[in-house]
Amino acid sequence: MNHTENNMQSNQKQYVAPLFESFTLGKLELASRIVMAPMARGFSPDGVPGPEVADYYRRRAEQQVGLIITENVSIPHASANQDPANSPHFDSVAARAGWKHVVNEVHRVGGKIMPQLIHAGIARENFPQPEGAAPSIGPSGIDVYGEVKGETMTVQQIRDVVQAFADAALQAQQLGFDGIELHGAHGYLIDQFLWETTNQRSDEYGGSIANRVRFAVEVVEACRRAVGPDFPIVFRFSQWKYPVYTAKLAHNVEELAQLLQPLAEAGVDIFHASTRRFWEPAFDGSPLSLAGWAKQITGKAVITVGSVGLKQDFTEFFASGADAEQQGSVSVLTERLQNGEFDLIAIGRALLADPEWAAKIRDGRLDELKPFHAEAVGKLY
Repeated sequence: MNHTENNMQSNQKQYVAPLFESFTLGKLELASRIVMAPMARGFSPDGVPGPEVADYYRRRAEQQVGLIITENVSIPHASANQDPANSPHFDSVAARAGWKHVVNEVHRVGGKIMPQLIHAGIARENFPQPEGAAPSIGPSGIDVYGEVKGETMTVQQIRDVVQAFADAALQAQQLGFDGIELHGAHGYLIDQFLWETTNQRSDEYGGSIANRVRFAVEVVEACRRAVGPDFPIVFRFSQWKYPVYTAKLAHNVEELAQLLQPLAEAGVDIFHASTRRFWEPAFDGSPLSLAGWAKQITGKAVITVGSVGLKQDFTEFFASGADAEQQGSVSVLTERLQNGEFDLIAIGRALLADPEWAAKIRDGRLDELKPFHAEAVGKLY
C-alpha cells in the first residue's frame, strides 16, 4: 500500500470512528453504535429457528454489530402470526430451544440480541392462512387502504393481546435475550391502533391521539411489569405504512409528542424511528429527522434507520471527496450521531447482503463491500 492509499484509509477510519464507540444504557452495554435492523427472513419452518438462523445472526455479531434485533417473532396469540409456516415464535419447546441456541451463539462472540415482538393484526391478510385459522383482527378490522379485511377487536380481545405481548416479553427474558423490541410500525397491529385511518373506534381506544395510543401504552406497561425495571424495551414506530409511504402518524411536532411521551412514561427505554431515508427532515421548518425529534421530545435513547449503507455515495464519499453536505453520506451520518441527534444506527439490507459490512467499514475495506441485490432476501448469508 503506497503513501496515498495509507492516507485515504486513515481518512476513512477517522470518519467512521464514531460508529464504533461503545454505548451503555443501564445494564445494556454495546460494543458499537451499529444495530442490525429487524428483517423478516422466513427461514423458521413451523416457527422454529434452526442452526442456520443462529449462524446467520452470529456472523453479524462477530463482525462489529453492537446489537442484533431479530426478525419479527409472533406473540402467543391465535391471530398474531402473519406467516405461520415460516415465521418464528416462542410457542413450542422446539421454538424456544432454537431461540436459546441463537442467543447463545450471539453471546458467545460478544454480541447482544433482542427479538422484535409482533402481532400482525389485519396485515396478516397479506399472507395465505391455513384452513381453520383464527380470523384476522384489528382495531376496526380495516387495512391500510381503508378496506374491511377482518374483525374489529373487542375490549376483551385487546386485553388478551396485551397479555400475550407481556407473556412473550417474559419468555424473551427467560431465554436470555438482552431486551425486546415492540413492533409499533409499518402498519402492524400496534401501529393500526396508532393511525387514524386504521383505527375508527369510538371507545376509549379510538378518536383522539391520547385514545389511539392507549393500546400501545398498555402493551408497554404490561411488558414492563413482566420483565421488571432493568430489562430494556425498544419501541419501533414509523410515519409510513407498507405500502402507503405517504402516511403520517403525526403531522407536526405537537402530535408526535402526544404519541411518544406517554410511551416513554410507560416504560420505553429506546425509540427506533423507522424512516425510508435517515437524513430527511420529519417536519417543515426544521432539518431535524424523525429520530432527532423522538430524542428531543422524550429524552430517551434513539435508533435511526433508513437507507444507511445503500446509497452509492456512502462508499464513494471517501474516494471522490464528496461535499460533507451530501445527503446520506457517511459524514452526515457521523456528524448527526456526534451532535446527539440519535444514539444508534440500524443497518438493514446492507447487512443482509454482507455479514462483514460493519467490520469492512471500520477497517476501510470499502472495495470489499458486497452490494445488496434482491436475491439476498431469499438467502441466509
